Amino acid sequence: MKTMTCKQLGGACDKEFEADTFDEIAEMSKAHGMDMFQAKDEDHLKAMGEMQKLMQDPTTMGEWFENKRKEFDAITE
Repeated sequence: MKTMTCKQLGGACDKEFEADTFDEIAEMSKAHGMDMFQAKDEDHLKAMGEMQKLMQDPTTMGEWFENKRKEFDAITE
């Protein structure tokens, strides 16, 4: 199991996600983001705005995603 925080994944808090694969951790982060969006959490909404800027350029977003995957892969269990 590897652990990454919401902040490490582009979010706004220290909530930890534990998973065996990056795809699993990404899904957990996405679900958390949806919860924070529904709760209208100001810090998370700001972080989501930054992510939306990244998403406007598929190349930049892909590079960001791959860097996060590499960061996950580098974590020792």
